[in-house]
Amino acid sequence: MAPLLLLLPLPLRPIPAENSISRLAPRPRFPRPFSRRRLRLPALLQVQCLAATGPAAPAPRWHAALSAAAGLYPAYVAAGASVAFTRPEAFRWFVALAPGSYTATLDFIMLAMGLTLQLSDFAALLRDRPLAILFGCAAQYTIMPVFGAIISHALGLPPSLSAGLILLGCCPGGTASNVVTLVAQGDVPLSVVMTVCSTLAAVFLTPLLTKILAGAYIPVDAVKLSLSTLQVVVAPILLGSLIQTAFPSVAQFLSPFAPLMAVLASSLLASSVFSENFVRLRSTIADASPVNGMFFGDVGTVIFSVFLLHFAGFFVGYAAAAIGGFKEKQRRAISIEVGMQNSSLGVVLATAHFSSPLVALPPAVSAVVMNMMGSTLGLVWQYTSTSVSENETSA
Repeated sequence: MAPLLLLLPLPLRPIPAENSISRLAPRPRFPRPFSRRRLRLPALLQVQCLAATGPAAPAPRWHAALSAAAGLYPAYVAAGASVAFTRPEAFRWFVALAPGSYTATLDFIMLAMGLTLQLSDFAALLRDRPLAILFGCAAQYTIMPVFGAIISHALGLPPSLSAGLILLGCCPGGTASNVVTLVAQGDVPLSVVMTVCSTLAAVFLTPLLTKILAGAYIPVDAVKLSLSTLQVVVAPILLGSLIQTAFPSVAQFLSPFAPLMAVLASSLLASSVFSENFVRLRSTIADASPVNGMFFGDVGTVIFSVFLLHFAGFFVGYAAAAIGGFKEKQRRAISIEVGMQNSSLGVVLATAHFSSPLVALPPAVSAVVMNMMGSTLGLVWQYTSTSVSENETSA
């Protein structure tokens, strides 16, 4: 009786000879499972893309919860601004420790950014995309100063408010732009490098452009500003990158928390700067003017002018980057970097070098308006895919 296997209608094929077996194509080598070292995405994007990169286990739910909480940046800034307006004494503890508290907060924000980046990212930017860095810095110091002068002239602002708005437009990019770029899924390394370059250039360009456009010369201690830049921007980023390289397990644990912590710290800083200058300006103007309503009228005009200035920075910056042929991630980074200024530096320069307190009003208002506008834009871009422009040519 024949075996049952031979009675089944199975397709049979001849067995290859021994010499033919050796000629068979080698077995393909499949890539290793998901590798953290090969993925150079910010922590916020790692949370969103971890489950879609391969056979690795999906990210824990609390990772997604942290990402969603970081996306509520506009709500944190709005809540802080409301408290600063109604009860400014709530931030007195933080303001009393200034400027050390401000510097420490900026250090913490940049350290959080450094934990999500690698030094190779900066080397690749300087080597492969110098045009993007140069383009962003040039846009920073052309779009904002020019529109500051145009808006102040179009609205007929008083000389002090005009000088304050132009000074705000001549300031470098703020560190909050790096946080917003992270939330907006933009090019974070490009944003950080542009912040560093524009801040270093502020030693010369901020007083020069303010003198040309506002008719006032602002002396700046170049050595002190350079040291502050190294302390606030470069040193924390290098430390974060060093931690990521030397202690990858520590960086892996801290990276999911970095965006939310940076967002909360940035919100605290913006609200504290606003509360400090709001109290000082309100008391000064109220004492100098018999009509207290004049103060609120000036504030309303300044809020509108500051809104127009930052809107022009976001819109024109993105349009210029699109015309320049940059990819979507670079467009977002350039747009956010151009539209968001270092308002804290504007307040310090205004209070130190101008006699009128109104000069500091636009930078103080910008600390809240700019962050609300930028964080809202970042939240919109967070849920907008960047794959549409992946095939576009990058500089």
